[in-house]
This record gives sequence, structure tokens and C-alpha cells, in this order.
Amino acid sequence: MHVMREKTAVEIELIARARRLVPALRERAEQADREGKVPDETIREMQEAGLFRALQPKRWDGYEVDPRTFFEIQMTLAEGCMSTAWIYGVMGVHPWQLARYPVEAQQDVWGEDTSTLISSTYMPVAKVTPVEGGYRISGRWGFSSGSEHCQWGLLGGILPPGEDQPAEHGTFLVPRSDYRIEKNWDVLGLRGTGSHDIVIEDAFVPAHRVQRTNNASLAATPGREVNTNPIYALPFAQVFTRAVSSSCLGALQGAINQFSDNAKQHIGKHGAKTAEDPVAQTAVAEAITTVDAFKLVLERNFAHMLALAEKGEIPDTETRLLYRYQSAQVTNVCAERVSDLLRSMAASGLYNTNPVARTFRDLHQARGHISNNVAAYGRSYGAVQLGLPNPDPYV
Repeated sequence: MHVMREKTAVEIELIARARRLVPALRERAEQADREGKVPDETIREMQEAGLFRALQPKRWDGYEVDPRTFFEIQMTLAEGCMSTAWIYGVMGVHPWQLARYPVEAQQDVWGEDTSTLISSTYMPVAKVTPVEGGYRISGRWGFSSGSEHCQWGLLGGILPPGEDQPAEHGTFLVPRSDYRIEKNWDVLGLRGTGSHDIVIEDAFVPAHRVQRTNNASLAATPGREVNTNPIYALPFAQVFTRAVSSSCLGALQGAINQFSDNAKQHIGKHGAKTAEDPVAQTAVAEAITTVDAFKLVLERNFAHMLALAEKGEIPDTETRLLYRYQSAQVTNVCAERVSDLLRSMAASGLYNTNPVARTFRDLHQARGHISNNVAAYGRSYGAVQLGLPNPDPYV
């Protein structure tokens, strides 16, 4: 990946550690797909490599790297296994979010073990009842990727209005002892993510473990008083949406690699190499330029947001809508490009054992995530461009 900035020695080393894991991830991809779970061995190796600490505050043994490095780590892992990269993106972004919570919440999670992992599902389905000192919540949430590997969960719900606060989306931080995982993840792609349901039946969540998700003010993110790196001032929606789209770029790059190796050797039933097929040549060229273009957009957008964060500012609504739309476009276009690659492999590419076919399934599954709803975010951005009010309350 060509970059427009100079990385630190730590960033270079973390990316190199991720790169060294790729061969093993490629070998385990079928196992993750078959078992519906990223192997525990893989999680352990990513822990030992310090990858989950990329966005974690230094005061909690983290690295506080530039988010662009975090996404490059994710893309690198995806070249070996997109399910692994997907849960890395989701679980790996949570230390960034926890850093914005009150210090007491950070102590709850990391006080005894700074390697503790957190899963999430931000669906606003919690039944929320205000009580003294916090809230009681109940509910059933879907799509909690990597939840079997985690000891805490971040769960969505609508916070009722207060004296000086409107009703808005909130994120409740809950220990594993307060919820159960109901395994129901039997899907087309991203099977290894184990994105099961989370169920809570009347749990108490103290006020210090609740965050107004999209409120980037210092009052709503008091952890920033001690974790002062500008990365923690970025808008939540901008960081999280990229965590569920950037693995698509790495997965497409992995498919390009696999496709190219196959095309140089494969001879079809009519006696011609795939590499000699003009359709295959165009497909791989389009895929390569797609990866390159989307990486450049990610680089530029975060350079802009970080420059603003250093001044205590965030992008205006129009810019945030554009950046969210561009994040969603990644998944949609990458799915189209891998479809072209798979079609160029003809009937031999349709076997489940074909890594490109697995990537095809994974990318089309990723399109279903709400943050990758390209049509919805395109309409929101287009509406504002045409002078209408912003219809997206979560941007």
C-alpha cells in the first residue's frame, strides 16, 4: 500500500507482524468457515503480536497508532482470511471506543488484564429503564461478531430523554457474566466471524458504563481527558464504519493474488490459459485499480479528519455523509470486482474449495451489514447535496 505519510517504527512493526500471520490465516480459512469460528489459535497469535492493542491507549499498554495503520493491519490480515480480519476490525476498534468512556469503565475492563477483548452489537433494541445509579436493560441483539472470544460486550439501545438531553442512541458496556450467547450464525459468507445473538434478561448497567454513541463532545467522551491523543476525538461513525468495510479491500487483494496465481497455470477445456483470456485480463486490472483507488480515499479522508481533530474540530455534516458513503461503497464495489474474477475462472472456480469463491461469499455477506448499505448512505449524501435536511441521525 502506497502511503502519503511516514509511519512510526511501531506502526511498521505491527503491520509486519500482521503480514507474517497471513500464510497461517490462509491455511485456516477453510477451518474457520467450516467451524463457524475463527480458531482460538489465531486469536492467541494476534494477541501475542499485539494487534488488538493498536488503538488501545498507551496508559493501558496500547500503541495508540494512527487509525490508517489499524486499517492497514486489518487489510493485511484479510489477504489470508476475511473472517479473521472482520472480527479484528470490530473487536480491535473497541479499545478506541472504550478509551472515550469514563476512566472507571476503563478500569472495569482493563484493570486486571489489559488484553481483555470486547465484542459488540449496536442494534438499538435494548429495553432501557432508568434506575438509581444507571439503567436496567433487557433484550436480544443480533450479529455480535467474535463474541465467543470476548469477555465484555458493547450493546446498543435508545437512551430516554433527560432534563437537558434528547433521546438518542446509547452504547451499554456489559460483562460476559450478564449476558448469554445464542449460537445461530449459519450464513452464506463470513461464516468464521461467529456473529451470534446476545441475550440479556434484566441486567444493571451503571451510568459510567453508558455512552451517548454519536456525541463527540468532551462531556460525552470524558475518557479523552486522560487519553488525549487526537485519534480519540474522531467521530464514532467514521471509525466504526471503516472497521466493517476495510477488510473487503484486503480480501479483494487476496482474491487478486489467488486468481493471478491460478490464471498463470490453469488451462481450460478448450486448451487456452486463463491468463490469455481478455475478460480475465480486464477483470484483474479493474480489481487492482479498485483496491488502489479506495485505499487512497481512506488515506485522504483520515488525514483530513485527524488534522481537524488536532484542532478540536470534526468535519461538517456534508463531509461526514460523504465519507460514510465512500466507506459503504467499498464493500459494494469489491463484491462486484470479485464476482468478475470468479466468473473469469469459469466452472472450475465454483468449487467451495476455491479461495476466490470463499471471498466471493464473504464479500457479498459483508454487503448486508447496515453500515455498508450503500444505497441508503448515497441517498443521504445526495439529499443534502440537493438542499434537503440530513436524514441520517447516526452520522
